[in-house]
Amino acid sequence: MFCKLDDLDFADDIALLSSRLDHMQEKTNRLSRFAAQTGLSINEKKTQLLKINTTNQTPLKIQGKAINVVDDFTYLGSNVSKEDSISKDIKSRIAKARNAFIKLNPKKTEIVWLCS
Repeated sequence: MFCKLDDLDFADDIALLSSRLDHMQEKTNRLSRFAAQTGLSINEKKTQLLKINTTNQTPLKIQGKAINVVDDFTYLGSNVSKEDSISKDIKSRIAKARNAFIKLNPKKTEIVWLCS
């Protein structure tokens, strides 16, 4: 027996997961309905859709408005991409570490950063 992961939740961030667009639309509709019951709503301007390995161009909608389709996005500090590569995420983490290091040493004008 196995478990299927349907969503990832953290604070006010939710990532819905599905292998079929019609299932994703139903999950989105249910989430919108349940949110409305508690006085909340989904901000369609902040909502993004990442499609992987699909040719289906049907838009996903929230209350009749199409959700923006993206090639990558950041979720909890990690870059999620439709590419198999994690190089963009690694580069982003290195840049964040470099910036944090520079803030610790503001008087240094030249910093050597070696990566192997």
